[in-house]
This record gives sequence, structure tokens and C-alpha cells, in this order.
Amino acid sequence: MNILANIFTWWNGATIGTALFSARNGQRVGEDVFGNKYFQSKKESSGHPSRRRWVIYNGANDASRVPPEWHGWLHHSYDEIPESHLPQARIWEKEPSGNLTGTAQAYRPAGALEEGGRRAAATGDYESWNPAEAE
Repeated sequence: MNILANIFTWWNGATIGTALFSARNGQRVGEDVFGNKYFQSKKESSGHPSRRRWVIYNGANDASRVPPEWHGWLHHSYDEIPESHLPQARIWEKEPSGNLTGTAQAYRPAGALEEGGRRAAATGDYESWNPAEAE
């Protein structure tokens, strides 16, 4: 089933065409902690000063699964491979996480419908608009 999924779908990993293009025209640069593989073109494209860069996702194609250090590399913020030049992570830094929207772990404030839909009562600094009094 995995081969058929790669042939006919683009949202779950690389298609066969992308994998062949990457093998033929790309130079593998590295891999992140999530198993995503990073490539850059072997040749500089005409009219563009730098090489094209792309990622082959390990699993679902979700841009929020690219760690910040590789995101900077993909967008030409720096030329060096992230593992080779970034400082060690600080003790207070959190690990990057994917986009949790639509999952049970998504943030839901106190007034959200999923949390009961009850908000704190309005304070006395709010006055509703009344069109009869506006004239």
C-alpha cells in the first residue's frame, strides 16, 4: 500500500516523482530529529544566485514539522548546515512541536465551546450600544 500511496498522494511523504527528482538533481545535505531529509540542487539555477533547497518529509507533509534551525537553512537565512554552526540549546528552550490545531492537545481558552463555553462575567467598564440612545 505504501508504494501506491507514494504514487497517487502528495500529502503523505514524497511522491515517486519528487523522490526521483531529488535523487537525480539534488544533493542530500542532512536529516533532522524527525527523520525529514534536506536537499539542495547540485547546480545553481540560471538567474538565481543560490541553490534551490527543499525537504522530503518523513510522514505527513506539514511545514510545522520542520525544526526552526532547518527552517532558517531552507529559507537561506544562513548557508551552513544547522548542526555544524548553531549553539547548544539553552536549558529554558522547549523542543519544537507541530501544529496542534484540530487535535486534543490544541490550546482552548476558558471561553471556548470545547471547554464548556462559559466566560467570566463582564466587568463594569462595558456599556452596550443602544441605537435609541444614540440619536
